[in-house]
Amino acid sequence: MVQNETITEENTPKSDDDVWTQGPDGELIPDYDSTFPIINEGEVVRGKVVRVDKDEVLIDIGYKSEGVIPVSELSIRRSVNPADEVNIGDEIDALVMTKEDAEGRLILSKKRARFEMAWKRIEGAAESGEPVEGTVIEVVKGGLILDLGVRGFLPASLVDIRRVQDLDEFMGQTLRCKVIELNRSRNNVVLSRRAVLEEERKEMRQAILDRLSPGDVVTGTISNIVDFGAFVDLEGIDGLIHISELSWSHVNHPSELLEIGQEVQVKVLDIDRERQRISLGLKQTQSDPWQQVVDMYDQGDVIEGKVTKVVTFGAFIEVVPGVEGLVHISELAQHHVENPREVVTQGESVRAKIIEMDPERRRLSLSLKRVDEGEGGTGVGEGTTELGLSEEVFAENMAEEPVSDEALAGSAAQEPVVEESLVEEPPAEQSDESIEADSVAPEEQGPGDSEGGYPASPEEDEAT
Repeated sequence: MVQNETITEENTPKSDDDVWTQGPDGELIPDYDSTFPIINEGEVVRGKVVRVDKDEVLIDIGYKSEGVIPVSELSIRRSVNPADEVNIGDEIDALVMTKEDAEGRLILSKKRARFEMAWKRIEGAAESGEPVEGTVIEVVKGGLILDLGVRGFLPASLVDIRRVQDLDEFMGQTLRCKVIELNRSRNNVVLSRRAVLEEERKEMRQAILDRLSPGDVVTGTISNIVDFGAFVDLEGIDGLIHISELSWSHVNHPSELLEIGQEVQVKVLDIDRERQRISLGLKQTQSDPWQQVVDMYDQGDVIEGKVTKVVTFGAFIEVVPGVEGLVHISELAQHHVENPREVVTQGESVRAKIIEMDPERRRLSLSLKRVDEGEGGTGVGEGTTELGLSEEVFAENMAEEPVSDEALAGSAAQEPVVEESLVEEPPAEQSDESIEADSVAPEEQGPGDSEGGYPASPEEDEAT
């Protein structure tokens, strides 16, 4: 009897084991509901993928029924294939949307679970200033969409330090960006990759500035071309070649000589360490064509050249590539000339005599009428005008634009006729600042800042 009582005590389930419950007749019956976890709508649960269909995924979370993740709740990406997102056996987090729908199913969401967890991480990154990582999943008008667990928008102007021509090249790449705007009510996240790149390059730029000195010749890559010059990437910092420093000859636009991505050798002309700006020269790495003129010619020599420009006061002739000489209107012919186009035309090849040469000021005066004065002459015939190399003679070419023959004739008609036998009065003095624009383009001619530095790149202005 005692033995039976002992057996009964050992084999009889206890009512406080949370496995048994009292039935309607007072007997103990298994309490199956107590074996299932307690879940609430809106909380995140973890489970194992047990089935993957084309329109849904089944998850075992240890509940009385398997959870269902509709395909629309799998990812923030649009039109996804469930098989590309999860595999059978994967353990994933999901947010409980509905404990029992109309069909009694447990509805879960993988993307909303990621969203909740990602949002907390993004909020923390926004407060601390730490970058976040995301994969580019879409290229949209005006920028990129990154998968951060949340859809993050990266504007095109903030993708790189300089403007990106083709955003498609970033598709599928993982990028590090800073959070610059966050709005939970609109689920809006705005990112900047440029901020990360600028921070990473800040120390590198300073190191480059410390290493460089005026006079150094360095190699770089053309990163941008603008009307006033070209920017060169010196492995971390951009320097500017002003249009006046591109070539010894006149340049209408930098694109005539350079293209983006081209590798060039340049000379460091000046460094503004405080503003982190570098002025570069391209023509300084090339042979000076004036040296070629000095080596090849002397005053009195007759040269052959091409007329490059005809103006009201004469014509310019290219002696060697990069060096032009001026034939003043009084040196075009033995007779009086009212319109230089009566004697020469642009593009014409002519023979001219060098009557004055000043390499220091880079000035060359030529004469057409003295070519036939005799081979043994001094280069200056009797009764002819002696020209001085005054700055204004060359400076007039700056402001003088080609005009019509009618305008030239009208202008000449208003001027008094000067007898050939008389010596022409030299033009009125002008300051040395009146320099030929075609050959010298001062910094002030291009868009610049008030402090005289070279102008900011269009990308910097746009970002600002």
